[in-house]
Amino acid sequence: MEQEESKMIIIDGKNAIMGRLASYVAKKALIGKEIIILNSDEVIIMGNKKNIIERYKQKIKMGGHSLKGPKIIKSPERILKRTIRGMLEHKKGRGSDAIDRIKCYNKTPKEYENLSKITAGKEKHGNSITLKKLTEMIK
Repeated sequence: MEQEESKMIIIDGKNAIMGRLASYVAKKALIGKEIIILNSDEVIIMGNKKNIIERYKQKIKMGGHSLKGPKIIKSPERILKRTIRGMLEHKKGRGSDAIDRIKCYNKTPKEYENLSKITAGKEKHGNSITLKKLTEMIK
């Protein structure tokens, strides 16, 4: 049981910057660690709110064929996992296995409440938007 816990990393994503969190998780997943990200709806994206929302709305409007068009994900945990996937070679075996080792949750499930967590972020000042607010704006 101790070996499994040493291979597992639990991260609290509250106030974490999405790009930095994603690169850290991608590196650890490639090594072979099991990664669990909690509170992924409170992960933040730094930058001008208006520009961030417009960029995501533009991705949705890009369109394509109605049956084959781009699959735009509109839930916070899926946006975070997609960002992490962009930092991995997901079409090759090693990257695909790394993606399978990553789990994202919007809240804290009961089985992870009492386990020790890594705090990924602290209070940020300046232009930023949480994934939760972003998904509310783009729906």
